[in-house]
Amino acid sequence: MENKLITITALINASIEKVWNEYVQPEHIMNWNYATDDWHCPSASCDLKIGGSFSFRMASKNEEHEFDLNGTYSEINPKELISYELEDGRGVKVLFKATNEGVSVEQTFEPESINPMEMQRDGWQAILNNFKKYVEKN
Repeated sequence: MENKLITITALINASIEKVWNEYVQPEHIMNWNYATDDWHCPSASCDLKIGGSFSFRMASKNEEHEFDLNGTYSEINPKELISYELEDGRGVKVLFKATNEGVSVEQTFEPESINPMEMQRDGWQAILNNFKKYVEKN
């Protein structure tokens, strides 16, 4: 596996409280946690505490493909930082920073070794863009 990290960002026009809540609450996660409109997130659960776990189901709307994204939280600073480890051992860090223009959300993750890095970056960025769209219209 390559040791390079991938970082994606979005600037969201909303309060830090709204951004944080809609990022961590399962009822909101189910509304944005997918990359394209032909997919959805039919279930989400998370125990937002250090050592707590999460599971997000992503599925194609035509029911041909589905997978679960599972992991364990390793660090949480409310409205600032979430770090977690995916079940395959890869690390992810999400930073939240309130600015005059909105809330900057920055995700840095270790890529997996199966798919090209650009494909992984584009997929994660599409999900983060979907989150931005959801928060700003909700």
